[in-house]
Amino acid sequence: MSRGWIVAVIVVAVAGIASTPVFWLMDGPDTGQLVGASVQGAVGVAAFVWAVLQHRATASGPGPLYSATDTGAAAATGGGVARTGVRHPGSSGGGGARAERTGNATADGQGSTASTGVDHS
Repeated sequence: MSRGWIVAVIVVAVAGIASTPVFWLMDGPDTGQLVGASVQGAVGVAAFVWAVLQHRATASGPGPLYSATDTGAAAATGGGVARTGVRHPGSSGGGGARAERTGNATADGQGSTASTGVDHS
């Protein structure tokens, strides 16, 4: 969820928590108004808590930009390169990389390389 939506939910929740129940309770409320004010306040608090928790989850940044899962085996011979994960140069900026259960990579011969996870070279 985008930061703009989270801020909007927080603003609406604070307005809902404060405005309607206070307005209802200022004019000698009956039972229905008391129940309505209680429900309105509880929904506002729940929306506020949800928005704060969502904000904390997105504040740490987006998830990985590149990912590889269960890609299988690869082999390289005679100076070849084998990767079963993700090549993600450290200088590329923006986002991250994740590799899970990528399988085997085998390199045979001079100059051959193999990687099974995230290769930052």
